[in-house]
Amino acid sequence: MSDFYCDEVFSGKTPVETVIETESVLAFHHTRPFWPVHIVVVPKQHVDSLLTVESDLLLQLMDVAKKVARMVLEEHGAARILTNLGDYQDSKHLHFHVTSGQQTRT
Repeated sequence: MSDFYCDEVFSGKTPVETVIETESVLAFHHTRPFWPVHIVVVPKQHVDSLLTVESDLLLQLMDVAKKVARMVLEEHGAARILTNLGDYQDSKHLHFHVTSGQQTRT
């Protein structure tokens, strides 16, 4: 299964522009953005999806996503947070997208 975050980001193969980093969560600018503002919030440990994440880690993820969303909202006037499951989830590693603006590609 494809896991871009473990295989590329956390290994250092694909450099990223960090927005916020904690001991267990990384938020960074998407490497191939779909929106004018597109930030990814991801746990540093492998978690398959929202359906398998432990509650304490989910709270840490949501705390970082909330901080990123607040920054995006203050700068751009709007923000959305989304995650995908099943066939919609390209990388089988839980991640949230914090975005703003009109989608630039599909």
